[in-house]
Amino acid sequence: MLTNESLPCVRTALPGPKAKAIIERRAKAVPDAIRCAYPCVIARGAGAVFEDVDGNVFLDWVGGVGVLNVGYSRPELVEAVREQAGNYFHAMANIVTHEGYIALAEKLNALVPVKEKPARTMFTNCGAETLENAVKIARGATGRPNIIVFSGAFHGRTLLTGAMTAKKAYYHGMGPMPDGVYRAEFPYLYRAPAGLTESAAIAYYIDRLKAVFEEATPPEDTAAIVVEPVQGEGGFIPAPRGWVEEVRRICDAHGILLVADEVQTGFGRSGRLFVSDYWKEWGCAPDIIAMAKSIAGGIPLGAVTAGESIYKRVPAGTIGGTFGGNALACASALAVLAVMEKERLPERAAAIAAQCLAAFSAWRKEFPAIGDVRGIGCMMGIEFVNADKSPAPAKVAAIVNAAVQKGLVIESAGTWGNVVRFLCPLVATDAQVARGLEILREAIGEVCQ
Repeated sequence: MLTNESLPCVRTALPGPKAKAIIERRAKAVPDAIRCAYPCVIARGAGAVFEDVDGNVFLDWVGGVGVLNVGYSRPELVEAVREQAGNYFHAMANIVTHEGYIALAEKLNALVPVKEKPARTMFTNCGAETLENAVKIARGATGRPNIIVFSGAFHGRTLLTGAMTAKKAYYHGMGPMPDGVYRAEFPYLYRAPAGLTESAAIAYYIDRLKAVFEEATPPEDTAAIVVEPVQGEGGFIPAPRGWVEEVRRICDAHGILLVADEVQTGFGRSGRLFVSDYWKEWGCAPDIIAMAKSIAGGIPLGAVTAGESIYKRVPAGTIGGTFGGNALACASALAVLAVMEKERLPERAAAIAAQCLAAFSAWRKEFPAIGDVRGIGCMMGIEFVNADKSPAPAKVAAIVNAAVQKGLVIESAGTWGNVVRFLCPLVATDAQVARGLEILREAIGEVCQ
């Protein structure tokens, strides 16, 4: 029987016979462009593990790509959604007020570390829609047309967020791109110009940002600078403190709004509720914070929190949507926040991170193919390289495949696909984390001997 404490156990060749039949049905019913990299068909989940239709149990270190910070099948979420469903599923915020929307907005206004307080919050359905609205809010509040994003960024697959996303494999054949989106170089310290100290590298990347003002969008035409505090698809690269401090100063000097894309980094993963909590301690709190993924434990929901004065400058009728702040999603999100507070999941994230970082750092000394280990809290990346430091995506693909065959689901990331990402649910037990580390170490050893 699957429980929150189950360990991975693969009983069949993958995919098993039942999973194989469903995957074959998928191939006939679902577009090929929506790919699935893993030979698994989930039947049920509990905590940090799931069981497939053939009875194989997997330890999930992807968590719906950062959606399941509170784990699968939380009883508190199930009960909150069931209770709400007994009253009504949906009430559109533009038509009628439902209290769950207000209660969740009040909670986030108090918790989300934006620069200006009091804050206000609107709700969306997903990360991409959240970023779309964050950009609209910034443009509406400033009256300026342009935004600056970064190399390595991932903000979504819609037309606007596709333009904001750096990797154009996600946008292939989908042009023309929307205008007003300009790109600077993200501070990827592991691949900074050779010979630079960290402080010199940060200065270099700040100069590259300032060059965008000269070459693409003047400060007076720039509404916002949009940053992932830790790049996700880009390779789990944290924005260094000194760089964040200087970007905040640049924004303040020119009336530019600083937008933190915390879609993947938020809700406890970093050891704080948001990475922006660290930014606030540094005196660099963002003006707008966009969030989604783990906000509602798996029910589609996103949110944009900003200072009251910012929202007051946004023209009426320009933001919102039919399903944003759906009643079931708001009920689940309120339960998520209660669970995080009750179980102190941000602190749990820090404890898991310490356990994993110790292992990852030891492996870096053991395996020359591990070029870098980095991240914040439970959002860590292991970058694999060849002897000349060139990316080694084939090694990572082989590691991912070897791990899933042993019952550990991990995922690649990075511009070249050469980073193993770590996004395990924050409710993983010590035994599950230890077993996952054993499996990952075995997979790395098989590929990188």
